[in-house]
Amino acid sequence: MLRRSIGGRSTRSICLVLACLSLSLHILLALFCLSVLQTACVLPPSSSSSSSSSSSSSSSSSSSSSSSSSSSSPLDDPGSSSRQRQPSVSDGNSVYNATEWEKEPTRAQMATKGIREVDPGGSKLEALFSHPLYNIPRPERQEDDWLLRVKTSEEKEEERDSADGESASEEDGYDKANWTVAAETHPPWLRFHLGISRWELYRRTDPQLDQITDYMATQRILNAVQKRGGTQLKLLMSFPNHGQALLKPMKQARDAETDINLFYFSDFERHNAEISAFHLDRILGFHRIPPVVGRLVDVIAEIKEVTTDQKLSRTFFISPVGNMCFYGQCAYYCSTEHPVCGGPRALEVSLATMLPDLSLAPRRSWRSPWRRSYSRTKLAQWEKEPAFCDVVKQTPPYDQGTRLVDLIDMAVLDFLMGNMDRHHYETFEKFGNETFLLHLDNGRAFGRHSRDEHSILAPLQQCCRIRRSTFLRLHLMSLPSFRLSDVMRESLAHDPLAVVQPLLSEAHLSALDRRLATVLQVLHTCRDHRDDVVYNDIEGYHEEPD
Repeated sequence: MLRRSIGGRSTRSICLVLACLSLSLHILLALFCLSVLQTACVLPPSSSSSSSSSSSSSSSSSSSSSSSSSSSSPLDDPGSSSRQRQPSVSDGNSVYNATEWEKEPTRAQMATKGIREVDPGGSKLEALFSHPLYNIPRPERQEDDWLLRVKTSEEKEEERDSADGESASEEDGYDKANWTVAAETHPPWLRFHLGISRWELYRRTDPQLDQITDYMATQRILNAVQKRGGTQLKLLMSFPNHGQALLKPMKQARDAETDINLFYFSDFERHNAEISAFHLDRILGFHRIPPVVGRLVDVIAEIKEVTTDQKLSRTFFISPVGNMCFYGQCAYYCSTEHPVCGGPRALEVSLATMLPDLSLAPRRSWRSPWRRSYSRTKLAQWEKEPAFCDVVKQTPPYDQGTRLVDLIDMAVLDFLMGNMDRHHYETFEKFGNETFLLHLDNGRAFGRHSRDEHSILAPLQQCCRIRRSTFLRLHLMSLPSFRLSDVMRESLAHDPLAVVQPLLSEAHLSALDRRLATVLQVLHTCRDHRDDVVYNDIEGYHEEPD
């Protein structure tokens, strides 16, 4: 009986303790929830008070920033001075300070004006293209500024009356060309052609840019023939709606470097170099390289079985490991010792948009003044004469207009991507000398990442002249928020071949940053010795270094 009494008391004590613990936990939980609700219900400060407080802090930080940055170099990184953000307003494309935008900037503020605060996990490429330097208003294009125009209804009616019959191209798999004046009836390649102007091949914001690259990456291939001319294998690909593209096959692994004992004129042409050059040209704001996209093609179904080129078809063979290969006919690397092979059938290629036919838009080829000798023993004249630019400046068409700074733009592009093979360039004849240079044939770029070829910068070093827009954009991409390697990596990630493997190795991307620093150092040296280094091509843009 005594044992039962003791056992009952023990049980009741345990129950009482548990009840107390449960009550305590409920009370703590209630207090926590109450504090959270109170925090959520606290009203934010009024806009007027926050505005006034931020305004006062803005004026003090602005004055301190102004005094501290006045002694900095225009080539120094001004990123630190832009970390304290000022009250800002939006213009639809950028965010900038409403009061400081109208006054003369300091050197440290030069490239940070209008910069949207970049989210560490956000898109640096989008932030770059939102910067005012990439959204400068352009004059409205006049009728004679367009390369091509759509025929009028009267002209089309005359052609229809004179035609004897319909084309038989549909029998070969081509679509019937039911195009009208309305742009929505035009295939992507025609929209691209109609968008070419006196000043650029395309506008960055044009939707047709994505349309033309998607078109080349997905359309059915009807025919593949070898393109005549040039030193290495290239194919001309035809699509159902009468479009064409220039194909360059994969010849070298991404991380492979050009042999240091190989001359520049004996180097491979790389498909990823063509793709990367297009992206770099667009990032620099040039828009002088036709759109290029990567694609995986079936060597048998999309080349061998559709080609009508008998010389090409005779070069197909199966390798000892069962891969389908071919080599074509050309001056270099077209042999069984240097074949183009699928794996076993899939082959990486670049596809470049073809420019309008020469019968519609004739082009003129110009020999570059800084052309290399293409000799194993001889030096070119510019390699022997440091003052060579003085002669060039007195020679038409470099003695007036923008031709010289256009050529220097091309030299900067070539130096960044290590392209030594720039012997000629082309322009559209219609526009005479008042037009841009076409940056064509970039397959020998991105060959070496461990070595920088400083001689490519000879036009800049000897002339000490550069476009203001180019200088400001180069400086902008030297900043951490818009680092060239980062925006290039992001841009290349949009190419279809990026899912197979990044188009440029990290070593090549790092080389871009290193070479950009070299370009800026050359400009810094030029500005120390000359006052006419910068050619002002953006009159309405008021932000620049002192």
